[in-house]
Amino acid sequence: MDVEIITIGDEIITGHTIDTNASFIASRLMDIGLAVKFKTSVGDNVEAMEEAFRLALKRCQIVITTGGLGPTDDDLTKRAIVKVFKRNLVFQEEILEDIKKRYARRGLEMPAINQNQALLPQGARIFPNKHGSAVGINIAEDGKIFISLPGVPSEMRQIITDEVLPYLKALKTGKPLKVVKLRTFGLIESRLAEMIIPNLKLEPGVRLAYLPSPRGVDLRIIAQADDESQAAEKAQNLTRYLDSVCGKFIYGRDDDTLESAVGQLLLDNDRTLAVAESCTAGELGMTITAIPGASRYFLGGVLAYANEAKTELLDVDEKILIEHGAVSEQCAMAMAAGCRKRLHADYALSITGIAGPDGGTDDKPVGLVWIGLASAHGSYAQTFQFGSNREYNRSRAVFAALDMLRREILDIT
Repeated sequence: MDVEIITIGDEIITGHTIDTNASFIASRLMDIGLAVKFKTSVGDNVEAMEEAFRLALKRCQIVITTGGLGPTDDDLTKRAIVKVFKRNLVFQEEILEDIKKRYARRGLEMPAINQNQALLPQGARIFPNKHGSAVGINIAEDGKIFISLPGVPSEMRQIITDEVLPYLKALKTGKPLKVVKLRTFGLIESRLAEMIIPNLKLEPGVRLAYLPSPRGVDLRIIAQADDESQAAEKAQNLTRYLDSVCGKFIYGRDDDTLESAVGQLLLDNDRTLAVAESCTAGELGMTITAIPGASRYFLGGVLAYANEAKTELLDVDEKILIEHGAVSEQCAMAMAAGCRKRLHADYALSITGIAGPDGGTDDKPVGLVWIGLASAHGSYAQTFQFGSNREYNRSRAVFAALDMLRREILDIT
């Protein structure tokens, strides 16, 4: 059964809001064997929505929309729905009571305008919203399935996960599908492909995709078969092959992150970590502490942008800064060693570089980053040359530092 995703809102089509909803929905549908054939975006206009809904229902069996279910004048999705399906909006008292209770729990009185959210298409199935006041709407008619969800990402994700996916899985559409995502860091997409392709033999019904991002390259395995066990076996066969040719670059699977993988390694080995940051301005520490329970292994960090901060807070010798500069192997090593000593950590990471867009020279261009690592065995540093984009350089530096520590703990060369 083909699927079309429609994201609704002027903020989407004008570029003021990045459409992350469609990508989330598509990836989750793929996990249960449903293929997204079309993605459409439409503004806050009833006629445009109606046209988009009708076209989607002609060419796909399942249509999922997000956005336009709020209480304000620009939330028009339900008006378009009832036009397409020739139904009335019916007041649902129980929905209104739920909304009132939600506000009461926060010590607030419900604004009168929120009563609009209790108006729902006649005969529609409701998907509960645990995080907001706009419920999901489901209409099944003439072999078509229409689902409308709120546009707030956290609300949409909860309803997709808790309600929509189980509902669609129960319809038993398509052949069983097994999706596995292997997460890698340290090689660009083309270099990874050079390692994989020479001896790669894909079984029938199996696909392999390369998904690059600043966090590395994900290898997505999609295996389809007549039953779930066969699909799982095919996925496992390819997983074993990929592990044999590029295993040292694989840090996790599916929803694992590099920061969670490193955190688990620190926990498993009863080790602690501290960080010293210059060009990343705290992004490394923020990434590490995004993991719940990070305080069990993360001691803290030093944000040392100025040279004076490097000498006073991290004990970097002034001679190093004079002779080699702040962006150097020697400085990165000294920052890591000083941080480890000051915070009494088992490991310390340091990052110093030229994030850009200016500040580069012929000898030290924009994108040059040195990352240091200190442990009981001593200190060392590695150099990286990223691009010209400031935010990209910072993100790449953070994940490169985490991967250095992963390899150190696992003794991967």
